[in-house]
Amino acid sequence: MESCHCNLEVDVNGEETFMVDKAIIAQYSSKLARLFGKSSGPTGKLKVIFHDFPGGAEGFELMLKFCYNSGSIDMNSSNLLQAHCAAEYMEMKDSVLGVPNLLEQSEKSLQEISYWRWSELLVALKHCQNLSTVLDFSNSMILEKCMDTIVGRMFLASEASPCPSTCSTDSSSAGVRFSCDSKSTESNKTGSFSSRSSWWFEDLVFLNPVLVEILVRSMITRKLEHGLISKFLMYYQKARFLSSIDVSEKIKILEMVIDMHYDMEYYHNSSIPFKTLFGILRISLSLNISKSCRHKLEAMVGSNLDQATLDNLLVPSPYGISYLYDVKLVLKFLKAFLRRGEIAPDPCLRPSKFLALATAIPDSARDSYDELYHAMDMYLEVHGELSEEEKVKICCGLNYDKLSPQACIHLSHNTKFPSKSAVQALISQSKLKNLIHSTTTTPTTTTSPLLINVSSPCCSSSSVNNAQKGNKDKSIVLYSTAADFDGSSDNERLKAHLQGMQWRVMELEKICKKMQTQMAKITKSKVPPNSYARSLPKLCS
Repeated sequence: MESCHCNLEVDVNGEETFMVDKAIIAQYSSKLARLFGKSSGPTGKLKVIFHDFPGGAEGFELMLKFCYNSGSIDMNSSNLLQAHCAAEYMEMKDSVLGVPNLLEQSEKSLQEISYWRWSELLVALKHCQNLSTVLDFSNSMILEKCMDTIVGRMFLASEASPCPSTCSTDSSSAGVRFSCDSKSTESNKTGSFSSRSSWWFEDLVFLNPVLVEILVRSMITRKLEHGLISKFLMYYQKARFLSSIDVSEKIKILEMVIDMHYDMEYYHNSSIPFKTLFGILRISLSLNISKSCRHKLEAMVGSNLDQATLDNLLVPSPYGISYLYDVKLVLKFLKAFLRRGEIAPDPCLRPSKFLALATAIPDSARDSYDELYHAMDMYLEVHGELSEEEKVKICCGLNYDKLSPQACIHLSHNTKFPSKSAVQALISQSKLKNLIHSTTTTPTTTTSPLLINVSSPCCSSSSVNNAQKGNKDKSIVLYSTAADFDGSSDNERLKAHLQGMQWRVMELEKICKKMQTQMAKITKSKVPPNSYARSLPKLCS
């Protein structure tokens, strides 16, 4: 060891004061060398105060050992993170007398992390957690390497044996039990999880929610089974809630669990068991989690509502509410379930699958079919190659009587829909219903022309007169025979009446086809494909 002169006083985070030789320290630390180079004061004793030295007094002492031992130190899982953080903080990058500096040595030792035992990896994780106040988790090479190695070890262990090594250590400094002995393995066998895949659950419970989130994202990236990840999250939540933590910590843990499940379901096409989602929901009822997390949870539960049982939906009302069960929450689930119909733009979705989803909700549960019509409109726009027959089958999922007037008007002009649907949309309008009703309730048998002008989006009495005078090419005359129930045979009269109605429907189909052709030409540049048209050709008699 070099001879030294203690001419520098160093206060480390207010924890401890060290007297050191500034020449030796400045030889390895570019930060101190630059600081002393700018100093213009007396050459006597100097004092340096550090307020945020990583690892505190313990980390500074480790750095001193490296400097006073001529750049030599024994690197292991217990001190590697502290040494690396101290080297970065003190800017110990350049080699000294041909010996690699502390930062280079710590990075070299980090490359051997894949050979560490499981217990050593856990110790390194514990140190990462202790240094969370000064460590940038989003840009930490050590943390990333450690997480990747741990997740990789999970894969190897699940394929080979329940335990990656024969380690069994009780680390009081780490504050948790790191064990992979036969006893812990045996206890896991009797638990609710398979020991072959879940042996590591207990060992990682000590992590805080931030590190668990980083770990889970690493698991997702490495394609670890989502079902296993979900089980670990629920195990972690339960174990931490059983320990003595305050309400704010419980909220952080539960919000992390919700966020991770949401990411798996919506960004990685995972299917979360409904039992798991409702378990999270019941826990969240007693905690004031954020609105965004609550909305995410409601969306996940609602999108899987078809798996729910009556018992699942009997959620107690919040405190202070007069009714027994939370009906508003169930309505939120229903809305989330209905919103999942936005799969319509999927070009790979078969018509039969789309129709099955469209009709999953019974008619009695829908107050309006406007949203379903909008989804069908999107689907037919993407699947323009469908045959007329396939389009008709898809439209069977619509209840035209529950479409708004605006939706019916839009459908009657929508060339993507079959003509039969356009006819039914027209029939559903009160004006046409009244017209048909008036022709079928006339007391005597009469033959009266029903004139519909298709040359213009709107028609008036003057246009009817002009059509009657000679514009036959632009009009279609529909003769309807009203039923007379005063004749001799009720059956014959009824048959004739039905035939007349059938004839009128066929004529209306022809009308609508011409209307759609002309409206497509007229309104193509005026009416957006997914907006409701504002006018409907008038029917004049």
